[in-house]
Amino acid sequence: MVKGEIRVMGMMHEFKTFIARGNVLDLAVGVIIGGAFGKIITSLTESVIMPVVGFITGGVDFTRFFVRLGPIPATFKGDPTSYAELKTAGVPMIGYGDFITQAVNFVIVAFIIFLIVKAANRLLEKRKEEVPAAPAGPSEVELLAEIRDELRRRA
Repeated sequence: MVKGEIRVMGMMHEFKTFIARGNVLDLAVGVIIGGAFGKIITSLTESVIMPVVGFITGGVDFTRFFVRLGPIPATFKGDPTSYAELKTAGVPMIGYGDFITQAVNFVIVAFIIFLIVKAANRLLEKRKEEVPAAPAGPSEVELLAEIRDELRRRA
């Protein structure tokens, strides 16, 4: 074998050991589930919650809340009140309506994660209560006294 092949094999072994650790796999699963969970929450916010908020506020469409910072190009053929169309055309804007939607999205995600962690903590507490405590053994002082007494007897 050549030195380069040995290095590659050693590196592959290290990589295999690294990947086989539980925390790396847990992190990968968490990232994948978190991404899917984020899409669900975004859909819930945009498709369910924000329309209800818009209905309550009299049909306000939060995506139309923006401040245009630059001119609209002369070649623009879309709706000058559409945030999405202006953004696609490259018009500089501050989309505070989109920010409001994302802030609501964050609060929902944070609240749901809070509920999940709270439920998990409750389950862990119940498991701790169900597991019988280990029988109490002698304390360190008692063990040391026993050792001392045994050494005295042997002397």
